[in-house]
Amino acid sequence: MRVLIVLTYYRPHTSGLTIYAEHLARAMVGRGHQVTVLTSQYEQQLPTEEYVDGVRVVRAPVLFRISKGVIMPTFGLLANRLVLQHDVIHLHLPQFDAAGIALRGRILKKPTVITYHCDLRMPPGLMAFIANVAVRFMNNLAALLTHRIVTYTRDYAENSSYLRRYIHKLQVIPPPVTLPDVSQKDIDGFAHQHNPDNQHPVIGMSARFATEKGVEVLLGAIPRLLEVYPKALVLFAGPYKNIIGEEKYWERLYPTIQKYLSSGNWKFLGNLNPNQMAQYYPNLDVLVLPSLNSTEAFGLVQIEAMMNGVPTVASNLPGVRQPVLLHEMGKIIPIGDSNALAEAIIEILAKPDAYKRDPKPIKQRYLPDTIAKEYEKLFTELNEELRNQAI
Repeated sequence: MRVLIVLTYYRPHTSGLTIYAEHLARAMVGRGHQVTVLTSQYEQQLPTEEYVDGVRVVRAPVLFRISKGVIMPTFGLLANRLVLQHDVIHLHLPQFDAAGIALRGRILKKPTVITYHCDLRMPPGLMAFIANVAVRFMNNLAALLTHRIVTYTRDYAENSSYLRRYIHKLQVIPPPVTLPDVSQKDIDGFAHQHNPDNQHPVIGMSARFATEKGVEVLLGAIPRLLEVYPKALVLFAGPYKNIIGEEKYWERLYPTIQKYLSSGNWKFLGNLNPNQMAQYYPNLDVLVLPSLNSTEAFGLVQIEAMMNGVPTVASNLPGVRQPVLLHEMGKIIPIGDSNALAEAIIEILAKPDAYKRDPKPIKQRYLPDTIAKEYEKLFTELNEELRNQAI
């Protein structure tokens, strides 16, 4: 099967969406399929075409940006050629260009599937508002044209203004989540490098430094945590400098963060590769996901933590609360409540055994190969449907 995956950003850009697409693309290649990713050349130094782990990556040059969106004049021409060359089309939304690809799939009778990752919320401003309206319109058009829409959880779908309209097209498939195996020596080496004073407890947050992630909620919880655990350490894993569209957010929070950097209670680790992430999680006592709105639909990092026996504290958002509810490894807090976050962390630290579970079933459920099989089945079913319609 020749699979065309289309999304605005792909690796090396780091987000839950790009990691999802990368894991699935690799798994499909591992199962013998030909996979091409059509995406943006969001940084000029990235090649316009290359093979990465057996996946062909084609990047359309970016003429200019509107907030986090990109304008790619040659995207349509690339799409024309690639849609003709492939058997199935897999779109990742939100994405402005998805409707045009879905239309091509509909005309050519090629199975077209959307994976909807989250609702879109642009930062304030006239141009961002216009971009938001345009993307929503195009996403709805894409949904009308596509054959199926995949979402992570029914919980998120039923609470999404977008997905509720297309329940008849909906299919729930969990996200692919995996980390490489690392040795205890590597895990200890990570601890020695990033926590040489053996501070305890270690609270992790793994995210882009972005408005929707709720970094301020964790900052608001720290004073209470330090009352109980003066040597508590926050290890923030993920990009945090010069995040597109998040400059003002950084400027607003940095003075508070600087205080905790100086006291040794906060440390930025930057963007970690998969091996480093596999060393990171076992060094945590708890992971927090204090997200603030529906741009967060699940939180793949929760599953990564649980695979390593680490409980999580998550906001009571549709979809985001599901890993804790499904696997009973953590606590759910009201959205934006720093006091509740602090008390939840303290409770987990006081009774760690109450939140431990066997990680093996969790690992198996989210294996990229397991998820790739579910997509294979979906693509096959759609092929059968389209053949029957043609008869």
